[in-house]
Amino acid sequence: MTTALFVVSEEGYWGEECAEPLTTLESAGVDVTVATPSGSPPVMDERSADPENVGEETAEFVRRVDEEHEGLNDPEPLARVSAEGYDAVVFPGGHGTEWDVNQDRHARALLRDAVAGDEGTALVVCHAVGILAFTRDAAGEFLVAGRDVTGFPNAWEEGIVDGDDLMPDGRKLPYWVEDEVKAAGANWDAELDADTSVTTDGDLITARGPGSSSAAADALLDALD
Repeated sequence: MTTALFVVSEEGYWGEECAEPLTTLESAGVDVTVATPSGSPPVMDERSADPENVGEETAEFVRRVDEEHEGLNDPEPLARVSAEGYDAVVFPGGHGTEWDVNQDRHARALLRDAVAGDEGTALVVCHAVGILAFTRDAAGEFLVAGRDVTGFPNAWEEGIVDGDDLMPDGRKLPYWVEDEVKAAGANWDAELDADTSVTTDGDLITARGPGSSSAAADALLDALD
């Protein structure tokens, strides 16, 4: 059976970026395991379930998955899982990833092993793409150096944080994804003129944001096939 490991933030994951790939893969027969940094259930960013932000249908969908999915409600701790044995490792986005997943050494090891190993594929979405700025290969080089990627662009971040980089909830954003991933040597193109943006470079698939979640799930299924 094809298997996938979802690494989800406890600090605020974006509903659609998790629920869309998760349910798409499970509908295709993929066995999904969910892990979080501490093993506590992930926390969904309430903005991603606000009908005024995402529409009634999406809000209802992500809340249902968040509340009812067995894996999301009883995840594994990251320290107890490895990429070995999984065909794919998925990193849903959300600003929350900047405070936990992207900084977690076990999460970075999962990404490195999925991309640099002989087997495995990684899908990294939106703000989770920031993990590429902190992940190095076995030789100590940035894993993303020279790779084509997309992710959450500065142009969108400008409309969310204030002049002090404070989020609407008052937390200070520690870094901007585009800046850090570019500094790590990535070939960055968020395709701002396109409705969706999903980039595949070898075993690494990246997606720009919520609107690309469905296309990202399809790209991962294609890679797994």
